[in-house]
Amino acid sequence: MAPPHSRVAPRWLLVRAVATTASVFLLAMAVCLAVAEDEGTQEESFESKTTLPSDEQVKDHSTGTHVVAGQIFIDSEEPETHTEEGQSFRSQEEEKERNVKELDSLELSNLLNKDLEEVEAQKPVLTAIGGTADGEPCHFPFLFLEKEYSECTADGREDGRLWCATTYDYKSDQKWGFCETEEQSNKRRQMQEAEDVYQTGMKILNESSKKAQKKEAYQYFLKAADMNHTKAMEKVSYAMLFGDYLKQNIPSAKELFERLTEEGSPRGQTALGFLYASGLGVDSSQAKALVYYTFGALGGNLIAHMILGYRYWAGIGVLQSCESALTHYRLVANHVASDISLTGGTVVQRIRLPDEVENPGMASGMLEEDLIQYYQFLAEKGDVQAQVGLGQLHLHGGRGVEQNHQRAFEYFSQAAGAGNSHAMAFLGKMYSEGSDIVPQNNETALQYFKKAADMGNPVGQSGLGMAYLYGRGVPVNYELALKYFQKAAEQGWVDGQLQLGSMYYNGIGVKRDYKQAYKYFNLASQGGHILAFYNLAQMHATGTGVMRSCHTAVELFKNVCERGRWSERLMTAFNSYKDEEASIIEENETYPRALLHWNRAASQGYTVARLKLGDYHFYGFGTEVDYETAFIHYRLATEQQHSAQAMFNLGYMHEKGLGIKQDIHLAKRFYDMAADASPDAQVPVFLALCKLGIIYALQYVQETNVKEVFSHLDMDQLLGPEWDLYLMTIIALLLGTVIAYRQRQHQAVPRPVGARPAMPPQEPPPERQPPQ
Repeated sequence: MAPPHSRVAPRWLLVRAVATTASVFLLAMAVCLAVAEDEGTQEESFESKTTLPSDEQVKDHSTGTHVVAGQIFIDSEEPETHTEEGQSFRSQEEEKERNVKELDSLELSNLLNKDLEEVEAQKPVLTAIGGTADGEPCHFPFLFLEKEYSECTADGREDGRLWCATTYDYKSDQKWGFCETEEQSNKRRQMQEAEDVYQTGMKILNESSKKAQKKEAYQYFLKAADMNHTKAMEKVSYAMLFGDYLKQNIPSAKELFERLTEEGSPRGQTALGFLYASGLGVDSSQAKALVYYTFGALGGNLIAHMILGYRYWAGIGVLQSCESALTHYRLVANHVASDISLTGGTVVQRIRLPDEVENPGMASGMLEEDLIQYYQFLAEKGDVQAQVGLGQLHLHGGRGVEQNHQRAFEYFSQAAGAGNSHAMAFLGKMYSEGSDIVPQNNETALQYFKKAADMGNPVGQSGLGMAYLYGRGVPVNYELALKYFQKAAEQGWVDGQLQLGSMYYNGIGVKRDYKQAYKYFNLASQGGHILAFYNLAQMHATGTGVMRSCHTAVELFKNVCERGRWSERLMTAFNSYKDEEASIIEENETYPRALLHWNRAASQGYTVARLKLGDYHFYGFGTEVDYETAFIHYRLATEQQHSAQAMFNLGYMHEKGLGIKQDIHLAKRFYDMAADASPDAQVPVFLALCKLGIIYALQYVQETNVKEVFSHLDMDQLLGPEWDLYLMTIIALLLGTVIAYRQRQHQAVPRPVGARPAMPPQEPPPERQPPQ
């Protein structure tokens, strides 16, 4: 009888065998297995994620719904009944349903056992190759050196080749054979060697932060990739594509992606879809891109799901479908939401590159190195606020500071020692969450939360509420949890608002109230809490407590997805952009590609993108000069986003008659609107209006016959019959005023009476030296 661990086939064999009797049940099992395998392999891919601690696993508090640290899941909705008859009837129905389920499960268990026996009987027998029992079936288990083996082993052989015995006692019978051919053995040993090389590279990569050491790790990946190691090939291909730690080589990256695609790698399929979508190294083909993205998504690649979600949402290469976009975005959002920890994880700065160009460091919120050093100096001198601020920066990362739990713990400890309640609360969060630096300890966390809560700190109150909600170090007490969450929510703390909304949604400790839940989720979302966005998206997607809105749900799920762990790559990309390391496309392709992405950004309501589209069509960047299209984009930016720049541009186009009929009056109107919309536009508008006035005056003069005007001018009728006397009087007065002013200037200044004192002789001033 063959060992269950000697082959990979039995699991899928089981699915086929039982499909005729319990297809739905086993299909669900297969999906769960696939998801579990996907989660197990995501550590090496874009969508790396962690699992929740054991005490944060799902707790089913109410029928149809359950909550995970503020995350809601909607299983089913059952109408609530309040009458005794309804409760009695429901209990009878539930008892009948339970009995039926027990019978079904018993029958299913018998069927499964029967099918397992059939599958076991149908397993192919492993046959010995060579040795002393060539062609005979392997016997499992067999005894060798007083140890039983239930599968092939390499023990006792120096070449590492797998073998088995064909009788139980090898020592007495000496009957044996190989389990694999020499070619299979060499291939297996080669893959094992490749795995060892890959793991060496991963160890260097994970333990180092210096670029030189990471480059060394990629040399190991290169070696493993030459030995056809799939994960090493994935890392090397992406590094070659982006020029990250390896020299950029798009054709070589494409070849590796094609090999990975043939082997069924979801990452390789997604990357090949990216190449065809962007036209890098291949002729652009949105149809092929869609095919590869679809295969990548079916393989479980979350990036592929996000891409498909966006394409269905925006209608890029496919028919626009909100429901399809919702399906893809929701799947990714589930993974992101399940990865949210109590401390929140790494912060990703959202940076608009055009804003960064105009005001470096201002829009991004990045801290200058000198400013960070100044705060560190204050913290070392005992400034509690600086200690707490640096502790938060190192706890979450962001704003130019790398995540470092060790330094966060040190700063919080110093501030907590000085009696700062905020530092105590964050120490409680670190102990409650646990990490490599701070071991998980509910009792210590509870102590810090209590100290902070007693001082009225909302973070501590929220942490204490979590302890009572999940029974961490204290018995579960929903009333106290609700009390502390309410206190934290009243002070505007987003965690308190989120948990309070979750309790109202699930009816934990309070009567279920979807309106209150929506209210607190909305408040928490205004503070930027990812789970608040996720919960609101679930409510809009299912129409729970609100009118169902697919569009709103997709936008909220999209917001959640973009805050996943892969968004940390955006910071790497931004740093490379600042260091001018980004060179994935040729210079002559920049404007057409930029035009494409400005168009997609404009469709999402980004004002700068809409203005850029107008500029590109106005000046002919990446497209032909088209004043009419430019005018349309400027008008959209004016009407939808009230952009002062767009209003100014419309005024200029009306003034010059570009893409529209020339109209000086409309030009002045748009200039005035720009000045009212933004104070920064007032000076340019003033200059433009001055220019417009001069142009209007010259235009008037050109259109008017000056000689004819003066010939028809009658001064007697205009100023009266004695207008010449009035003019002479005015000229005389002006002349007298000028003469009197000049005489005053020439009058001598009076001197005091008396002899002028003699001045003492003075030495001549030293000669002035020429400036150095």
